[in-house]
Amino acid sequence: MSARMHAIVQSAFGGPEVLTYQEADVPEPGPGEVLLRVAGAGVNPGDAVLRSGRVPGLVTLPWTPGNDVAGVVERLGQGVTRFAPGDEVYGMLAVTRRGAYAEYTAVPAAALAPKPKNLDLVSAAAVPLVAFTAWQALTVLARVRPGDRVLIHAAAGGVGHVAVQLAKELGAHVIGTARAANHDFLRDMGADELIDYTATDFRTAVNPVDTVLDLVGGSYGPRSLDVLRPGGLLIGASIDPGTDEQRAAARGLRYVWVTAEPSGEVLERITERIETGRLRVTVQRAYPLAEAAAAHRAIEEKRTTGKIILVP
Repeated sequence: MSARMHAIVQSAFGGPEVLTYQEADVPEPGPGEVLLRVAGAGVNPGDAVLRSGRVPGLVTLPWTPGNDVAGVVERLGQGVTRFAPGDEVYGMLAVTRRGAYAEYTAVPAAALAPKPKNLDLVSAAAVPLVAFTAWQALTVLARVRPGDRVLIHAAAGGVGHVAVQLAKELGAHVIGTARAANHDFLRDMGADELIDYTATDFRTAVNPVDTVLDLVGGSYGPRSLDVLRPGGLLIGASIDPGTDEQRAAARGLRYVWVTAEPSGEVLERITERIETGRLRVTVQRAYPLAEAAAAHRAIEEKRTTGKIILVP
């Protein structure tokens, strides 16, 4: 008889209420995987998009959501030599039927790294997806250099507040859009200029920039093209970017869409920044695993500062 655990299981697309807390089998780690006893699972806007069914081709139901994970290695799959039972690790899962919203999950060892020494496991679960997204956008796609001007929309959110810090470390002049209530928080993260998007159209308040990281989408995409320098780059991270490569190219601009890919190697570079105090990830609230639906309602209100975590 298989060992049992509690997990969030989704059997239909829809609102947060489709996330049900129920018993499930503890997974067996396959070759190259480790079984983790989950200490924390990050909740991201993409989780809510997948739950809703807006991109049904990415999900096979029933499934357990959750990409971000931190926990303790319980058991090793065949061929794993990098970790040992008892190790405290964190990482990111690809979208599969077996996610992190559970008491146990199986994760490819290559997607994991030892957790930062100065973070507890619950806080570590907030890091991977937002850090990977900001890293890919700013260091790989934009190749931000000292003196570049970078505009970040939704700067106080999960990806946004990490991107502000990373862009600043890369030497950029960093501009963020956020509610006025979050401006002090973002100044502490290193932002040079802040725009209250509820009171001001950012197009009237921003001098031309080299790169825009758009974490909102919709009308923000085409409006962001208006503030780019010739040859400037718009990086989209929303399911509804509002524009595309062709529209940008017609104006002498560039557009790309950023994705986060699991990588233990990149995560070790993130860990070094966290341990030396150059990068902080803020956790707004931790919910019990059984309250995953409430966590999704909070993330869909789009007023979070930093990250939301589920704790089994």
